[in-house]
Amino acid sequence: MNDLFSTGPEILPARKLSGRVSGLFEARAGDFVTAPSAEIRVTFDGIVGDFHAGPTRKSGGREPWYPRGTEMRNERQLSILAPDELVQVAAGMGLAELRAEWIGGNMLIDGIPSLSMLPPRTLIFFEGGVTLKVDGQNAPCKIAGRSIGEHAGTTDHTATALDFVRVSRRMRGIVAWVEKPGTIGNGEKVDVRIPEQWIYRP
Repeated sequence: MNDLFSTGPEILPARKLSGRVSGLFEARAGDFVTAPSAEIRVTFDGIVGDFHAGPTRKSGGREPWYPRGTEMRNERQLSILAPDELVQVAAGMGLAELRAEWIGGNMLIDGIPSLSMLPPRTLIFFEGGVTLKVDGQNAPCKIAGRSIGEHAGTTDHTATALDFVRVSRRMRGIVAWVEKPGTIGNGEKVDVRIPEQWIYRP
């Protein structure tokens, strides 16, 4: 019988990091594109009134194991991005800038190295009392890429969409859901608790 631990997996200890909220955004215009906000109010359903709010959502192309449109748990209540990663993606796409709003970002957090690589189950504690739990990376898609093309005024939106998918892999931010509700204000300090990590080798 295979013993998981006989292969000597690398186990990384839990750790803590600190950062700060440097931007908040809400999608209230009927689609995923967001607009700046001084604060956001979150319940167990996500951001109140936001396009992605709700306890459940419909499955799409990222869940090929379900028929498209299947009702499932909404683990994508908030989209969190890092300013430094947006700068890298913009440079890789040959753009002067890439704004969080264009790709449906709800929050910018400064000070967390490689934010997009935070593992599932990471907890984000906000000084105002809110807690978010990370579900995982937000995989880049062509819909967000086309939005970039429209807002940046590129000549070929399809090419821009494909560039975004290619360049932003593992730098497109993370999605999270609300573990403890409340109000998040711009500029709040955040404490990030990364759980113990290991590689499962059966």
